[in-house]
Amino acid sequence: MSTTRTALVIGGGIAGPVVATALRKAGIEARVYEAYPGPSYGIGSGLALAPNGVAALDLIGAGDPVRDIALPVTGMNMSVGGKLLQMPGLADVPPLQVVDRSELHRALHQHAVAAGVPFEYNKRLADVREGNSGITARFADGSASTADVLIGADGIRSTVRDLIDPNAPGPDYLGMLGFGAITECDADVRPDTMTFAFGKRAYYLYWPTADGRVAWGANLPHKEYLSLTAARAIPKTHWLEILRETYRDDNPGGELARRTTEDQLEVVGALHIMPPVPHWYRGRMVLVGDAVHAPSNSSGQGASLAIESAIQLARCLRDLPTPAEAFAVYERLRRGRVEGVAARAAKINHSKTPGPVARKAMQVLMPLMVKTLMNPEKTMGPEQRYRIDWDAPADDELATSSV
Repeated sequence: MSTTRTALVIGGGIAGPVVATALRKAGIEARVYEAYPGPSYGIGSGLALAPNGVAALDLIGAGDPVRDIALPVTGMNMSVGGKLLQMPGLADVPPLQVVDRSELHRALHQHAVAAGVPFEYNKRLADVREGNSGITARFADGSASTADVLIGADGIRSTVRDLIDPNAPGPDYLGMLGFGAITECDADVRPDTMTFAFGKRAYYLYWPTADGRVAWGANLPHKEYLSLTAARAIPKTHWLEILRETYRDDNPGGELARRTTEDQLEVVGALHIMPPVPHWYRGRMVLVGDAVHAPSNSSGQGASLAIESAIQLARCLRDLPTPAEAFAVYERLRRGRVEGVAARAAKINHSKTPGPVARKAMQVLMPLMVKTLMNPEKTMGPEQRYRIDWDAPADDELATSSV
């Protein structure tokens, strides 16, 4: 029988509200502490939730609220050298759900509040003090709170990760900055379809929105690392000039860049990938979401994996007697899967910034690869068909779990 009755959740983005809601469903009181002065709306641009991520949200009743604000994407294309190639897909799984990140944050936050999860803001974690019967979080404002466990859902720059292991690796910069926008476009954009475009100078992707406009995201090669704050400190006029020059010869990339206005442009900053984290937990502290596994945006699974891990962590704390046992089973259930997805995404990242020779080779070889080597059952099947059995004991899953 579990001895965990209360939890402190550090971070109110995606994983935080989900794990807190799942913990309450499991009979564990959870409270979320967020460093921002309010719910973290207005952060980032669009993202895709894979079928496995939405299925995990269904377990806590948050699937339908997210579907209500999302756009289903049923098809995928790849554009290489001006040629549009239809990518093979999985016929028997639900579509991707594309959603604005700030709207997703809002939906998950509101669902957690409705489930009874309390949130506290302006609570930047400074330190922890651990004892035999609990753990106390100390915040920068001088306040403190105690519970049985502390869960770090505080993103790629996780304070909790550093407290668990001061030598833990941080995120690796991919050499690209992220931008997004929703704008008008006269080009022929296929309905309900996302297109991954390898432009002449840089990679981008685009898809139609429900109101007839086009959403697009740019992965701009950039040698200098710029955090979100640093990138947003630079005037948007500067970034628009660079984007328009970079994509000027691409169709529809050129028009998308020219049509995008300052008000429409969303600056995301540096794109990252998390290397494997040696220690997922220590004592009464544990990591979840981007704090411990953040595959690059190439995976299409970052948010979905964070949601899955949040659900699995709640199951483990529900089913295992002590936090140490729960954390050990949680890591065994999750590490292989998330690191496998990250490795797949890392291979894709190399194709986003090819040199002139590699770019020419891609134009020749990609059509053939789409027809012969891109087997969705092998690459996407195990990822998108993954489902969590909430009612089954978490430790029973170890015998049959797979990546």
